[in-house]
Amino acid sequence: MLKDGYKSMSGLDMAILKNIEACKELGKKTTSSMGPNGMNKMVINHLEKLFVTSKVGTITEQLEVVHPAAKMLVMAAKMQEQESGDFTNYTIAVATELLRLAESLLRMGVHASDIVIGYKRASEHALKTLPDLVCHTIQDVRNKEQLIDVIKSVVATKQYGYEDLLSDKIADACIIAIPNAPRPLSLNNDNVRAVKMLGGSIHQSMALKGMCLNRGPLGSVREVKNAKIAVFGTSMEAAQTETKSTVLISNAEELLNYNKSEEKLLEEQIRGIAESGVTVCVSGGAISEMAMHFIEKYEMLIVKITSKWMLRRLCRATGATAVLRLGPVTPEEMGHCAVVKAYEVGDRTCCLFQQDDESSKIGTVVLRSSTINFLDDLERCVGDGVNCAKTLCSDQRCLAGAGACEIELASRISALGDETPGLEQYAIKKFAEALEVVPRTLAENAGMDSTEVISSLYAAHKKGHAFAGVNIEGGSSAEGVGLDMKAEKIFDTFKAKESALRLACDVAITILRVDQIIMSKQAGGPKK
Repeated sequence: MLKDGYKSMSGLDMAILKNIEACKELGKKTTSSMGPNGMNKMVINHLEKLFVTSKVGTITEQLEVVHPAAKMLVMAAKMQEQESGDFTNYTIAVATELLRLAESLLRMGVHASDIVIGYKRASEHALKTLPDLVCHTIQDVRNKEQLIDVIKSVVATKQYGYEDLLSDKIADACIIAIPNAPRPLSLNNDNVRAVKMLGGSIHQSMALKGMCLNRGPLGSVREVKNAKIAVFGTSMEAAQTETKSTVLISNAEELLNYNKSEEKLLEEQIRGIAESGVTVCVSGGAISEMAMHFIEKYEMLIVKITSKWMLRRLCRATGATAVLRLGPVTPEEMGHCAVVKAYEVGDRTCCLFQQDDESSKIGTVVLRSSTINFLDDLERCVGDGVNCAKTLCSDQRCLAGAGACEIELASRISALGDETPGLEQYAIKKFAEALEVVPRTLAENAGMDSTEVISSLYAAHKKGHAFAGVNIEGGSSAEGVGLDMKAEKIFDTFKAKESALRLACDVAITILRVDQIIMSKQAGGPKK
């Protein structure tokens, strides 16, 4: 029926359990990175670039996962990253735990379809119950103190110890970028930038209003107010002809005249730019010495940007259009900025574009550190904080963090299992048990006895403490476990957690439904 060389694996042992095994292996690699005490992973990708991070979205993106079932987990994590920018580790951890517990039911003889039905009922009940567990709602996202309360938990999971410092800077930058009332609450991720500056200490990091470039102006003009900006997507140098040609020069006078004609043409082009009213030039390519001389002559500020993404972002921030010809620009192509100035950060000079215009509000977090890898991780942490603020713009509700929400959900789903007849009840109870993975992992990563912690949490929740969670600073004993997360201000955003829970359930159910793997013969010769 099928072409020679195909492989087919079916049945419980060959397909379902093999898929679960692959997903468990991926889960093992990522769960140890969960929470403030989570460990970093050192990943070297196919381009031999080094990543040192505990952010699972970055880890799974750089790993080359081959197994199709594990790939589905990576795709779910990627989807969560796109939707909320965080909770990728949560998605993989819960999905892996659901599959691990389903394996024990399958080995006992429960059919996969019964497990799927039970998991579906439990996930529907969980998503329906989640709004009842909301413990905090932000009244005003533009209020710095209220925003810091939520961002701090997100930052602490990536950079424990620096959460107060970083959340303060991120909140400042986000408030700058959120449009003022009466416009609807919204935050464009691109409007909050992180600029990495090697050297100095993390305590020298700062938030600036405006767009900051990590290189300073090239000329002697260092500041321009009410700037008119011309953005050139091309290099600023003497024009080269499109066709190949040879110029025969027989004496020194001809050589001087040839040079003068080139200089004259370049001066005319730059004079035309200055006469059109431009006070700031931005070049996307090389700037020749001759062009630099004439720019200085006409007293314009000149900045070089080599990144095309940065060039596009600057065009959007200033309202300019990148032109591909060197010469005068029309008023429509020109950008406007309140202040363009050189800004000193440590021993480095940056260029800061500050806008007063509400339509193009941009905030920048300048990060300082002694190593490139740490700077990269700080940049990812800033990205998570900005995504948290973006989520809060659309949904201001928050849930109790540190495993408090999961234990409460587990208690309620377990009660549903007791009321459900048939084989589905076992799957529903296993679903409740799977949610324990979050507090258990947090406790294990903090060096505590996870079994003792879980039992203490269940006891606290039975007494009516619905917001009791894992106290990671409680030491190795269960003493201190059961802190009120609402009082401690440790929150998770409702929208991100709901999305992560839904995706984790969906991917676990999809993998359990696969009972046969058919692979066609690979094209080409033998692999290396």
